[in-house]
Amino acid sequence: MKKLIVLSILLFGSLGAFAQNAAVKKIAEMAKNDNRTMQHLDVLSNRFGGRLVGSDAYDNAAEWALAQFRSWGLEAELEEVGVLGVGFNRGPWWGRMLGGDAPFTTLQFATPSYTSGTKGVQRGHVILEPRTQAEFDRVKGALKGAWVLLDSKSTGWAIDSSEAGDARRAKALAEIEETTAKNREIMMRNRQNGTNEELLPLNAEPCVMYRQMVDAGILGIIQPAAQPIRALYDRGVVKNPDITFETLPTVPDIKLDEHQFAEIKRMVTERRDVYLEFEIRNHFKMGPVKYHSVVARMKGSEKPDESVIISGHLDAYDVATGGVDDGSGCSATLEAARMLTQAGAKPKRSIYFILFAAEEFGLLGAEAWTKAHNDELGKISNMFNRDGGPLAYDSISVPASLVDEYEKISEPLREIYPEIGFEVSALTPRKRPTGAGSTDATIFAMQGVPTLGMRESDSFGYDFNYGEIWHTIRDTYTESFPEYQEQAAVALAIMALGTANLDELIPRNEVYTD
Repeated sequence: MKKLIVLSILLFGSLGAFAQNAAVKKIAEMAKNDNRTMQHLDVLSNRFGGRLVGSDAYDNAAEWALAQFRSWGLEAELEEVGVLGVGFNRGPWWGRMLGGDAPFTTLQFATPSYTSGTKGVQRGHVILEPRTQAEFDRVKGALKGAWVLLDSKSTGWAIDSSEAGDARRAKALAEIEETTAKNREIMMRNRQNGTNEELLPLNAEPCVMYRQMVDAGILGIIQPAAQPIRALYDRGVVKNPDITFETLPTVPDIKLDEHQFAEIKRMVTERRDVYLEFEIRNHFKMGPVKYHSVVARMKGSEKPDESVIISGHLDAYDVATGGVDDGSGCSATLEAARMLTQAGAKPKRSIYFILFAAEEFGLLGAEAWTKAHNDELGKISNMFNRDGGPLAYDSISVPASLVDEYEKISEPLREIYPEIGFEVSALTPRKRPTGAGSTDATIFAMQGVPTLGMRESDSFGYDFNYGEIWHTIRDTYTESFPEYQEQAAVALAIMALGTANLDELIPRNEVYTD
């Protein structure tokens, strides 16, 4: 009887191994002949576009991804993450300069999300920002119907339109007035004594007269921005649960190409007649607006309560189309799910495929998932999170005890993509992070979940620079490299399947030192 049991176990184990090898073989065939990663990215980036949480585009993309997972036979649900006070949809925008012997006409600019649009086409003269009460009093009559050039460079964030922003600016303005008075005394001493005492620096808070200028009837505010233009959102709207239509921003917040800004400022300083004309279709929708992560699951055949995660974040800024951040992660996650299901994979452990919501608003989707699934965290072997760009995977570091295992797991990658290769090295354990970082994976790492990520490389030398894409107008479909994206989807599928089939969970004491 014992021999029969042992024989059955060996037979079952060999059949299981055969099934997994067959699945990997099928994935390898699909990698060459039926890789649909870029098709998924095309839909996400070009049919839906920028997928900002709170927008129709985000909700539509989530519903589509849910339908895709279900069509492949996976358990899939929309898991609620949170609620916004209002929603936001972005339409087209354009601007031009008139008069002043204009050296150019078309303006290159963007506006942060959750900021106001124009009231149709709006044309107005241009004024330099007043930074003190005296300066404001000198131009207050001319502010009505004016576009105001701000004396501060854009970081991408909107000027905070909330009461908290008003309070911060009021404090800064008081400091500026006090410092200005001291500087007048310094200048007087310099004239009287023939000295060269340096003036005190003024508080650099941007747009300190914001509320006064809005009340005076300005058309909007304009900040210089480096190329490629980065545009984020108005935190005073997004982070305010009590936001109402009555307290929304009412004037556009424009981030203009810094070279064009400098030329316009020069002409305004020379008191030339310069007029700017904008039409910006930024639209709000009534709240509350719920938003969700898309969560799919391939149930494990032997240890369904243990799991491996493949993930990316579905939300993306809407001044572009989120083709890289994080369409590159979502499309690879989707294709890894399709390949594994179509290949007939039967992993020992469950594999989650998660498209997180609201990563760009503070890793909120990952945070919500870890809270809702707190009882599962101790049984997650590893989280593979793709949010570092559209590059190929060429290596991974794993616990020393598993190097040989991962050499075997990754062998098919080296065979499918010999020109990229794939190296496995021993991991040096590190301290578990105590604070959230810049990706969803850090939320899991804080809970002690292994987040062994494959390293990316620009293997073919395409001169990719993530900084040029990150949250800018260049984050489009065309910035993701098909051969890298396709390889990444295959790597995620093979590495996740191999991890799900390890004899034991990845040992956490070999990942973290505490």
